[in-house]
Amino acid sequence: MEEILYIEIPVSDSKLVYQWLQQQWEIDCNQKKLTRQGVRLQFINTPGELSIFIWSLQNTTYLKVFRWGNFPASFGRRVAQNLKYSIEQAFPPSYPELPEIDLSKESIFSALAPYYPKTVHFFQKIPNGESALKRVYWWEQRWRQEVRHPQEPKTVIKQTATEPNSDPEYDLIYVGGALGVIHAAVMAKRGYRVLLLERLPFGRMNREWNISRQEFQALIDLGLFTEAEFEAVIAKEYLDGYNKFFDGNNPPHLKGDVLHTPNVLNIALDSEKVLRVCGEKLREAGGEIWDETEFVEANISKTAVTVEGKHLPTQTTQKAVGRLLIDAMGSASPIAWQLNGNRAFDSVCPTVGATIKRGFPEGVWDPNYGDVLNSHGDISRGRQLIWELFPATEEEFTIYLFHYHEVHPDNPGSLLEMYEDFFTILPEYRRCDMEQLEWKKATFGYIPGHFSVGKRDRAVAFDRLLALGDAACLQSPLVFTGFGSLIRNLERLTTLLDTALKHDLLEADSLNQVRAYQSNVAVTWLFSKGMMVPTGKTLPPQRINAMLNTFFGLLANEPPVVAETFIKDRATWVLFNRLALKAAKMNPALLGWIWEQAGGKDFIRWVGSYLSFTFDAFISFLFRGWFPQWLKNNQSWLEKRFPKLWLRGLSFSYAITTGMGKVRSKN
Repeated sequence: MEEILYIEIPVSDSKLVYQWLQQQWEIDCNQKKLTRQGVRLQFINTPGELSIFIWSLQNTTYLKVFRWGNFPASFGRRVAQNLKYSIEQAFPPSYPELPEIDLSKESIFSALAPYYPKTVHFFQKIPNGESALKRVYWWEQRWRQEVRHPQEPKTVIKQTATEPNSDPEYDLIYVGGALGVIHAAVMAKRGYRVLLLERLPFGRMNREWNISRQEFQALIDLGLFTEAEFEAVIAKEYLDGYNKFFDGNNPPHLKGDVLHTPNVLNIALDSEKVLRVCGEKLREAGGEIWDETEFVEANISKTAVTVEGKHLPTQTTQKAVGRLLIDAMGSASPIAWQLNGNRAFDSVCPTVGATIKRGFPEGVWDPNYGDVLNSHGDISRGRQLIWELFPATEEEFTIYLFHYHEVHPDNPGSLLEMYEDFFTILPEYRRCDMEQLEWKKATFGYIPGHFSVGKRDRAVAFDRLLALGDAACLQSPLVFTGFGSLIRNLERLTTLLDTALKHDLLEADSLNQVRAYQSNVAVTWLFSKGMMVPTGKTLPPQRINAMLNTFFGLLANEPPVVAETFIKDRATWVLFNRLALKAAKMNPALLGWIWEQAGGKDFIRWVGSYLSFTFDAFISFLFRGWFPQWLKNNQSWLEKRFPKLWLRGLSFSYAITTGMGKVRSKN
């Protein structure tokens, strides 16, 4: 027996494929025997037979063709290719549109039930499920609009020659209260007058956060949390984390070992407690929070920025005047789309999931361990689905399902489609009775990415405006953790911003120095690009799992510190090149696969990114040993006489140390 074809058919109902294969597919053969799983084909004067087998997994359909006996190999391949072509014509990739609904006439549940029945069924069991589902719909609707009309973004930032009637009431006005409140609280403790606008009731989160002790230490060092407060917001600390991708259809050399990451994302935080502590610290330092207030627009003059918001419960307009506006609205940010147009975001991880209080049978999962990255099948309807499972308090688990996705107007990426898959295939991933699960809350969002060639190819600042977090695409291309990336760079960002505010360096050129660009992270975007199925194309179903197993299997065979260094954005030029060469040797087809998936244009862009990384590594090698200390020794006169030069020097000092994966000295 020899396998001669393996394909995925992007159809949830495999019965349709059975029917087509058995009744509609025309093949000139002597005998077409129907089986429960497909058909068997026999041909005149041809020994052996072909067996076609169909099965369903991950809410999609897979098909394999096997050559039995002495069936001629070349003839078998011709038949298989004919079948593949016929299937592609009968079942092409499809990208469903978001249904238009009118919530003034019906509830979100009744409106979406015909399209997403399982999603509606289980959201009705989730506390605050109706409002959560409305937010899922709102977020997807907004994301689709922005992806499809990048050249016509809504103008929300306006320049004006008219100065406000009063002096700025605030030094900093933040829009977006998740990652925004962490940064805002640090700046408030530094003595700045801070206002935070949040669209939701403050403290409500659509995600949970995981981090390591070493990374969270940054918040303790900055004085935002005490050791005791940190311990109080820990929901669970587990012993080890597993990273393993399905390899049942991979050849032996592309099967990977389990990668253990005991110090990566091994602490589950109670995100709402974290927000509550940050909110309290913000208010204690004199800051204000306007929650349930949606950002409308900002008018920027020479001396101030006037921000207009709408208080959603009362539909009243609120205005505030500040020195600087911070955009922390994430992927839903209209500011990011206006500033960057069709290059606002190149990629995205549509992410869905839930926190489950209880209901999994005993023994399904040991709560002392996390499932950091896992796949239990191959490509499904144009997406390589990846799971994350993090234990929380008592019997609770937070489980996510996501995929790496190319931003495309015909296929922006759907949260609702993902949720329908989540509720359908969760029992495949971890054995459970869905009706016995007790739900705590829904977790979801779009986590965006940007493929940077250099530090200047994305606008993160405008006069009196600065982007932060996901709005600035501050996340790791590997694990797409915006929270972890912000925390790792928080000292850098707050110190640079403090310098800019202190010297009133609030024009775009100076504010662009306040960024956490890491050349060693930017160069890894090709890795995430290789995990995306291009819109309108099909790939061998096992392709992305083979790539993931190549790289994670490689890390599994390295000392643990290597995997931790790479995943936590600290890879040096030498380490990156060593691992890349080792991966290419392990899987010589890797570069060809990436070329096929990324395309020549993006591959050439990546070469530019790699050359930029190489140049930055050389500059870092020349300067990091002496420049940071020299700069500090000359701070007293340099900052006083040449503040703009001082800011540039400080930004450069960070770029050649933390920006290249080096730990910056605290002395």
